[in-house]
Amino acid sequence: MNATDHVSVSAADLRARLARLDRDAYDLETCERYASIVEEILELKRERRAVILAHNYQRPEIFEVADFTGDSLELARRAREVEDAEVIVFCGVHFMAETAKVLNPERTVLLPDMKAGCSLADSVTAEALAERKQELKAIYPDLRVVSYVNTTADVKALSDACCTSANAVKVVDAIDSENILFVPDRNLANYVQSKTRKRIISWDGNCYVHHQINPEEIMRVRDSLPGIQVLAHPECRRDVLALADAVLSTSAMVQYAKRSDADKFLIVTECGLSDRLLMEVPDKRFFKTCKLCRFMKMITLEGTLDSLRNLRHQITLDDSVREGAKRALERMLELSA
Repeated sequence: MNATDHVSVSAADLRARLARLDRDAYDLETCERYASIVEEILELKRERRAVILAHNYQRPEIFEVADFTGDSLELARRAREVEDAEVIVFCGVHFMAETAKVLNPERTVLLPDMKAGCSLADSVTAEALAERKQELKAIYPDLRVVSYVNTTADVKALSDACCTSANAVKVVDAIDSENILFVPDRNLANYVQSKTRKRIISWDGNCYVHHQINPEEIMRVRDSLPGIQVLAHPECRRDVLALADAVLSTSAMVQYAKRSDADKFLIVTECGLSDRLLMEVPDKRFFKTCKLCRFMKMITLEGTLDSLRNLRHQITLDDSVREGAKRALERMLELSA
């Protein structure tokens, strides 16, 4: 649903869309409450000249108010392309809202819940990266730092380029070095190393959601559902990726599922993407591994309404950090074009 096309929202229509995901969670009473909140959010969006960007891992009801839903690369591009809005509400986690602010310094960027962080982003600090970079430069003078977008702005500012899961291989292959310090996800680094001739030196971080998925879970589903297509995110471990029919970013999974002749899929990533697929591709079946990101699920409709109503919580960045992070993000967009 395109939120800007609707002035009012029917609770019955909302329930028809959401109850197929979980009838108990989206009963009529809950959907009546959500419909009221959605209407108020839509009205406030018009008053505030606001847009809402939502990551694929968000709660299904958040998709009802989002102007755009996508993965990190799509959201980075959309944040840069925003034209008429004065306010950006980012329904995602902290580093994503920072990215929107980096690319939109004159606009107000809001994160509905400041506790919505990221265990992966927290695994590397600017201070630790600066120290490691200096050590490796002595060994590899041509060293370049490629940081996953799942990093803080001050880490991005120390990087030569950023990347997402969708363009990591492309960025690494295009950057002018044979030796790459890849931070902070070691699983994504391992995947990139399997696709490039360059030397990848990985940071020792991981996404707790993806790292806890194991091969036994995949095989159990495959054995019970012969012919199922397994789509896995590159933040998963090597032994999980080895069982996948395709290794894809979240938005690439959406496109793959829509275009494939297959009618059933195991979606090996955070559960929110399976919910989006069930809503957008109702004629196919989607199964979960199911792992939830507790940080993504901190964003709620109520919190989004409060954020818009009170312009809370605003993202602020030091100018030098913002400029450094912008350079790395712009380099990513240039190398992955």
